[in-house]
Amino acid sequence: MKIHVMDLQPGDMLNKDVFNNYGLHVLSAQTILNRECIARLLSHNIDYIDIERSTANVETDRHNNRPFDETPSLHVSHEASLSGIRTLFGQSQEDNRIDPKVVDASFEPLVDCFPSETSLVSLILNLSSDDEYTYQHSVQVGVLSYYISRWLGYSEEKALTAGKAGFLHDIGKSRIDPAILSKPARLTDEEFEIIKTHPVHGHQILVEAYGDKSPISLAALQHHERMDGRGYPKGLTDSQIDPVAKIVAVADIYSAMICSRVYQKEQDMLFVLQELHRLSFGEIDPHITQTFIRNMIPNFVRKTVILTSGERGTIVLTNPTDFFRPFIQIDNQFYDLSERQDLVIHKILV
Repeated sequence: MKIHVMDLQPGDMLNKDVFNNYGLHVLSAQTILNRECIARLLSHNIDYIDIERSTANVETDRHNNRPFDETPSLHVSHEASLSGIRTLFGQSQEDNRIDPKVVDASFEPLVDCFPSETSLVSLILNLSSDDEYTYQHSVQVGVLSYYISRWLGYSEEKALTAGKAGFLHDIGKSRIDPAILSKPARLTDEEFEIIKTHPVHGHQILVEAYGDKSPISLAALQHHERMDGRGYPKGLTDSQIDPVAKIVAVADIYSAMICSRVYQKEQDMLFVLQELHRLSFGEIDPHITQTFIRNMIPNFVRKTVILTSGERGTIVLTNPTDFFRPFIQIDNQFYDLSERQDLVIHKILV
């Protein structure tokens, strides 16, 4: 069946090889499409392709049910991981240690979702919540650290290690007074100095389980270090910071900025990516950050946006020359935001 690329759904299968207008091969026949594949087709200005619609997608179309990639198992896995991180925090408070088997059992449910979850943006929003910020944040940073590692070319084993490092990066907060962690207002300077001890506490907790030089232990210690030496607790610079800690730092900042807290309103995903881009010029690793941005942006294709003018549109294509000013459709008109400086995206709706 031949359909327009904008009508594709994750799970559809290509019947024929796809080539762009210059004869370059884009995707092979029998490819099962995910959102990254669809974004690639859009980026090559391909209009119509021949596909076979999956049974799941046919049922979704027929019953107008939930989207293809919104799987119930994700919610179950999320709850299991939240329960696990709560257990680990409690264990570290009582025994000053954690059990790696509990870590594996807690993180494993999310690992099972990784291969089947095709929309990272939807996944991240599903993990966002105003409640239990520290636990939600830990789960989210674990997921993001795994994805960033895979995008950087890490093996599955190393990516899972990075994911666990993200999952456990804030375990040192188990030693911080809960009244400070949950304070419904900005922290005083004295309280912030107490918060800044959590990397050292986290490293001490994780050393017994994983060793002093493990990326998991080092990520807990170093995820607030910055390339320019202005981070904490030791003021390390570029080469002194463990590579996994650099990955967790990017995931940590992104998650913290998009999550809503009592004293901080959640910020739009695209705005946060722009802020990360700014920080990559000195504070956080530029290669890791730009890899993250480059792989996140295609997930916004087909998402509805609200412009500063109040108009609503749809992102139809990423812009290779300016990630933050994509091609959008408003009603029946298409606009290249890199050429329309008067049109600015205010918020992405998912």
